[in-house]
Amino acid sequence: MSDPSTIAELGELGLLQRLFRFCPGDVIGDDGAVIDLPPDQRLVVTTDVLVDGVHFSDRTTAPADVGWRAVAANLSDLAAMGATPIGITVGLSLPGHTPLDWVEELYQGMAACLIRWGGVVLGGDLCRADTKSVAITALGSVLSERALYRHRAQPGQAIVATGHHGLSRAGLELLLHPEQGAEVATADRDRWIAAHQRPQPRFDAIAALGQVLGDEANTTAIAAMDSSDGLANAVLHLCRASEVGAMLRASDLPIDPAVVGWVGRSQAIDWCLYGGEDFELVLCLPWPEAEALRARLGQDCAIVGETTSTRVVELQPIDATDATAPLQLSFNQGFQHFTTDSQPADQP
Repeated sequence: MSDPSTIAELGELGLLQRLFRFCPGDVIGDDGAVIDLPPDQRLVVTTDVLVDGVHFSDRTTAPADVGWRAVAANLSDLAAMGATPIGITVGLSLPGHTPLDWVEELYQGMAACLIRWGGVVLGGDLCRADTKSVAITALGSVLSERALYRHRAQPGQAIVATGHHGLSRAGLELLLHPEQGAEVATADRDRWIAAHQRPQPRFDAIAALGQVLGDEANTTAIAAMDSSDGLANAVLHLCRASEVGAMLRASDLPIDPAVVGWVGRSQAIDWCLYGGEDFELVLCLPWPEAEALRARLGQDCAIVGETTSTRVVELQPIDATDATAPLQLSFNQGFQHFTTDSQPADQP
């Protein structure tokens, strides 16, 4: 009898046996995993779902990259909370004709991301469905006084963004329309595609923030969020939760100059604000700490604006002498699930 090539041929129990090798042997086999927390730490839980045709497709993302991105999306949320990864659970919904190789490569990508950033596969569930989806719940731990929240921004604080924004959107464009990138340098092409397929949770920025704050400081005057739905979306959520406004400066937005050279400044600004899938961090914090964090992270960190008391989020023009009124930003300009005019992430 030939080896099975699809999960239907292998069956649920056979597939589970193959996937068990990605889990520690001492935490699987029961109805749930029992996890010890370090002393004085609190549990952080986050869930993210990736759906075929919405968050990934065979056109743009290999199975191992789907696995990496699924884990990275959750770990990015843990980083935004200041937490350290403990592990993940995985809920898979798959058509029966899904190739077995696809599932095993998916888990290889998950394992690679966990090896890089920490945590293990603690278990999960399988079910049959018409469309592939990967639902991951990540668990992390954080000292109570070091937890980061969205609601702690105050007027007059600096708004800091890590990394460049818009790179994942640029990488997606190259994957969907490679002929349009003929003039893009190979190094830039590889970097943008990697930003889309293998995003890096910014635990390094959280470590740098910890160094800035010192051992005794707490985070009660800091607000934070990841920017997986776009820089504008993150700032809007932080402002709504904290009941403040913001003024962003177009001249200070964290945009890769190579993207500007490829698609022009207007398109690059739009991708920076609304492209999404960059998995960077956005923080509101006092100016001395913001300046110190920028000094530690160097060009991988930008102060993009300031919080205000107006409850409005605006973008100043690039030219300070421009008479054009600041542009008011809103949730309606970015991708939102369940709206009729939003395009799936892999189909711009």
